[in-house]
Amino acid sequence: MKICGQTIRKIRRDRDLTQEYMAFEMGISQKAYSDIENSKVKINLEILTKVSDLLDIKPSDICSISHKCSTNDYEDKYNELVEYMKQNNIALPLDLQ
Repeated sequence: MKICGQTIRKIRRDRDLTQEYMAFEMGISQKAYSDIENSKVKINLEILTKVSDLLDIKPSDICSISHKCSTNDYEDKYNELVEYMKQNNIALPLDLQ
């Protein structure tokens, strides 16, 4: 979603970091990083985590779940796993109950 890329750009600039620095630290090209900020690629959980770690912020500061910023795949898999565990009488950790 566009708002996530714009938020990343703003926070990065506020911290006086370059796209080149971010790309290097993430192990990607500057062009690939630019595509993240320009919302040309979906921001998945891996990207969100790497960017938030580099910017020293919480992932939710970049993209909240309410914005549906491509965390849907992760959420779907999580919900499937919890449902599978319930159906097969597998004990859920306390924080999932």
